[in-house]
Amino acid sequence: MLINADFTRRAIVASQQCQWVASPQDGVERVMLDRVGAEKARATSLVRYAPDSCFPRHLHPGGEEMLVLSGTFTDGSGDYPAGWYLRNPPGSSHQPSSAEGTVIFVKLQQMQGREQRYVRIDTHDPAAWRREGQREVCTLFCDETEQVSLQRRAPHAAIFEMPPDGAELLVLTGHVTLEGQIYERGSWLRLPAGESANLHAGDRGATVYLKTGHLADIATGE
Repeated sequence: MLINADFTRRAIVASQQCQWVASPQDGVERVMLDRVGAEKARATSLVRYAPDSCFPRHLHPGGEEMLVLSGTFTDGSGDYPAGWYLRNPPGSSHQPSSAEGTVIFVKLQQMQGREQRYVRIDTHDPAAWRREGQREVCTLFCDETEQVSLQRRAPHAAIFEMPPDGAELLVLTGHVTLEGQIYERGSWLRLPAGESANLHAGDRGATVYLKTGHLADIATGE
């Protein structure tokens, strides 16, 4: 299966375009944002668990990255309410579930094989944030390959001070604008190098999940 699989091209899924489809597990639905592969795939998705739903224990040979957007996500390491960022390295396994229901943003099979560290960050903790000039930043992960953070931008501020070599973002609060188009909370954008200069926070400001550096060497799937 190929969904937004040419990583040299712009890909956008606006919040009003999200289409929830059933997963193989009862009570779990997802919005496929990009995907290369069948059920075991390199994938970026929104995943929604109904109350009292779960997945059987399974392995993530290419790692797993998650941001809890609503409700509470549970696995063997604990209960994680909205705002928690989790990063499980290649070769890890877990049995995810949710008693109350949850929506999470998930990226699968996108980590370097040498990555070994588990990451757990509560992005609602003020101590996790710092001010950098006109923006507030919560760093989630950083190495020589990729940089991941949450960022708060003031109204009409540019999302990028310097254009990155490709970027991916999920709008968490407010909205962003790109070439006159408005993308509300829940919208996902993946932009190749050179296409991010006109990306700005909206008139209420914006908080975004932001990943850069990870698209430079990826192969196209289309």
